[in-house]
Amino acid sequence: MTAPRAAAPLGRTLVGLTLLALAAAGISLAFGSAREPTAEILLEIRLPRVVIAALVGAGLATAGALLQALLRNPLADPYILGISGGAALGGIAALALGWSLGVGAFTVPVFAFAGALGATGLLYTIAAAGGRAPGYSLLLTGVVFNAFASSVIVFLTTVVDVGRLAGIFLWLIGSIRLVEPWLIGMVAALLAAGLAVGIHAAYALNLLTLGDEMAQHLGVDVVRVRRRILLATALMIGASVAVSGLVGFVGLVVPHLLRLVIGSDHRLLVPASALLGAAFLMLADTLARTLLQPTELPVGALTALMGGPLFLWLLRRDLARLGA
Repeated sequence: MTAPRAAAPLGRTLVGLTLLALAAAGISLAFGSAREPTAEILLEIRLPRVVIAALVGAGLATAGALLQALLRNPLADPYILGISGGAALGGIAALALGWSLGVGAFTVPVFAFAGALGATGLLYTIAAAGGRAPGYSLLLTGVVFNAFASSVIVFLTTVVDVGRLAGIFLWLIGSIRLVEPWLIGMVAALLAAGLAVGIHAAYALNLLTLGDEMAQHLGVDVVRVRRRILLATALMIGASVAVSGLVGFVGLVVPHLLRLVIGSDHRLLVPASALLGAAFLMLADTLARTLLQPTELPVGALTALMGGPLFLWLLRRDLARLGA
C-alpha cells in the first residue's frame, strides 16, 4: 500500500456518513414483511435487528481497514484472511460441544473471540517471519486456515442433534437474527473498545504504510502497535461473528470504496469505515428481508455476491501491477 494521500475534511465527511447511516437505519425500520408494522414490531423485532446489523457492519468494516493498513495489503479482509473462520470455529465448538462440556449458548461470544484471536495469532506469526511476509503468503495462509476451519466445523456438526443443524448452517452462512439484549450490549462494548484502539493508532498506521523500518525511525513502536491492532481486530471480529455468523467481504468492500473517495488517511478512514460499514450492512439486511418475501435470504450470501467480484478485480489489478 502507498503512503496516505490528502484526505477529505474530517468533520464534513463524518457528518455526511453519520447522516447516511441514520438514513439507512430509517429505511431498515420502514421496510419488512409487515406492510403496516405495529409499535411492537418496530421496537421489539426491527429495531434490535437494525442495531445488530449496524454493529456488525461497523465492526467488520473497521477490522478490514485496520488489517489492510497493518499488513500493507489491499486484499486483506477478516473473511479472506481466515479470522472470521477462526471465530466461526470457536462459536460452532461452543454450540456443538456445549452440552457435553456443561456450558450454555452464552459462551458462544467467548469461544468466537478465542477462535478469532487464535487465527489472528497465526497471521501474526506468519507476518512476523523474517520481519514481514509477502501479502500473498498471508492470503494463502488465510485460505488454508479457512479450509482447515471448515473441515473441523463439518466434523463438529456431526455430533449435533439433527434438529439444530439448520440453525447452525444458517449461522455459518451469515444472518442477522434477534439475540438477547445483554449480548447486544456486550457486542457494542467490544466493538467500541476495538474502534477506540483503531482511532488511537490511526496516525501510527499512516506511518506503517511507509514500511516498518521507516515507521520505526519516525518513532512508532511497530511491535506494540501491531499487537494492539491485531487484538482490536480479534475483538471486533469475534464479537461480530458471535451474533451474525460469517458475513463476508464487508471488510474488503467498505474500506476500498472509502479510499477511492476520501483518501487513505486513517485518522479519517477508520471512523468513516465504521459509519459506512454500519450503513452498508443495514441496507444489505433490509434487502435480504424484503427481496424474496416471505422468504428471508441470509445476508452473508448477499455480501458475498457483491464482495466476490470486487475481490477478483482487486486481485487481477494487483497481478497486472506486478507484471504477472
